[in-house]
Amino acid sequence: MPVARTSKPFISAVVACYGDELAIPIMYRRLVRVFELVGAKFEIIFVNDGSPDNSRSVIDALAKKDQHVVGVHHSRNFGSQLAFSSGLEQARGQAVVLLDGDLQDPPELIPTMIDRWQAGYQVVYGQRVDRVAPWYMRWAYKLFYRIFQRLSYVRVPVDAGDFSLMDRQVVEVLQLFPERDRFLRGLRAWVGFRQIGVPYVRSDRVFGHSTNNLLKNIQWASKGIFSFSFVPLQLITWLSLVTFCISLAGIVVQVVLRWLLPDTPHGITTVIVVVMFLGAIQLLGISVLGEYIGRIFEEVKQRPRFVVEKVTRHGRSTHRPNR
Repeated sequence: MPVARTSKPFISAVVACYGDELAIPIMYRRLVRVFELVGAKFEIIFVNDGSPDNSRSVIDALAKKDQHVVGVHHSRNFGSQLAFSSGLEQARGQAVVLLDGDLQDPPELIPTMIDRWQAGYQVVYGQRVDRVAPWYMRWAYKLFYRIFQRLSYVRVPVDAGDFSLMDRQVVEVLQLFPERDRFLRGLRAWVGFRQIGVPYVRSDRVFGHSTNNLLKNIQWASKGIFSFSFVPLQLITWLSLVTFCISLAGIVVQVVLRWLLPDTPHGITTVIVVVMFLGAIQLLGISVLGEYIGRIFEEVKQRPRFVVEKVTRHGRSTHRPNR
């Protein structure tokens, strides 16, 4: 059932943290200032996704000082998507805001998101009209989102990351999803409901360096495409048909040449090229199938999506997650 929206709503902020020891106190102060400005009841859930730094102590200190703060500590690093999923399980608000802990997502955009939510939208996502990054990275991100939108069987907004506000009804629907290999911005689009974007410029990390590199970005892009598109499988079918047509044409050409020019020399180069061409197509097909089979294999094992080592709420710690 949809939760009634009041003039003083209860908002949960879920912050996924990895290597953000220095950024966490700043994020906390900015969030508190924003929620006090809009007059909302709130809770701030910091999910420590196996950070190698001192994030655990920083989060626990904030949780003991302020009862608005909840600390969730994973037993190891499970990735940002499962960190957000873990925070969603702990969130109790009428609406939930997802933010990265590196301060690239501006909390100051939350009042605008709340306004859109109170106007009737159930999902309000941040839309990155620009970002502080090298030109080639900005170009690559924009290209990915547009390719992803064209390939996906659901319409996913372009330039929209995880930074968003979701109504309690949407959160409860997302909790029903059993899949482990999650791509939240795709799932958020899949569930539907009334959605709207809020434009913003994504800043650079304030502290430290991004753990992303070219290989991780490619893996991230493939996660989205293979989770929400059948086009790679359909591409294998089309390549097979094209190869068949080329082979058929080659047979006809060979017969005609042998009839018209019986003394035409026959070299091994053609054979090598044909074998390499067919081998490349076969390897491409096997690799695409392997991507899908690997994801099926991960799902059918039915392992827990993440392991919560400890939850700190209202200054008290428990080693048993709230579910």
